[in-house]
Amino acid sequence: MSAHDERFDIDTDGVQGYLHRPAGDPVGALALTHGAGGDFDAKLLQAMAAGFAARGLLVLRYNLPFRQRRPSGPPHRAHAEADREGIVAAAAALRERADGPMILAGHSYGGRQSTMLAAERPDVADGLVLLSYPLHPPGKPEKPRTEHLPDLRSPSLFVHGDRDPFGTPDEMRAALALIPVAHPLLVIEGGRHGLDPDRADVVARTVDAATELFAIR
Repeated sequence: MSAHDERFDIDTDGVQGYLHRPAGDPVGALALTHGAGGDFDAKLLQAMAAGFAARGLLVLRYNLPFRQRRPSGPPHRAHAEADREGIVAAAAALRERADGPMILAGHSYGGRQSTMLAAERPDVADGLVLLSYPLHPPGKPEKPRTEHLPDLRSPSLFVHGDRDPFGTPDEMRAALALIPVAHPLLVIEGGRHGLDPDRADVVARTVDAATELFAIR
């Protein structure tokens, strides 16, 4: 199944981003967002959006509220709840446009906020795709970001480079054992935190693993 090359703008109800439509009727939807230092035009997000759309999903590649407020700079911890509300709005925009599984996806900070939202409000999405989950700050494994993981009830695919300073594969495996539902870990050999989409077939492997986990045909 191939996707249309056309990109559809969306900027309503506080959601700023682009819709990538599949060639036929969507078989599901995926809300895809960025990390702390990026935006919706990140190379990884563009490649992932194209890959999932080609597999039949309606994909929204969108900016979190902190990035809508300013074009550069990291998010503030005090505004993290507002960023999670932005994820809620993005998921709602997709549910209006597609049937099938509703999947939240995000790189680094965007993925972490998606997991926190899913733990708080499991009704928002049917599953998660986490690209380079920031398990701990680089060089500080004693500060794991795992408090909410036991509350996750959404099947979750974690895609992680084996050279990611935010967590080794072994650290990830130990942390993900806290999650009481399916949580496969896809390790990208030679992958760093940015997960270069031009290397190691990262997009194809992620799309294959996600569609298998969520039984998307």
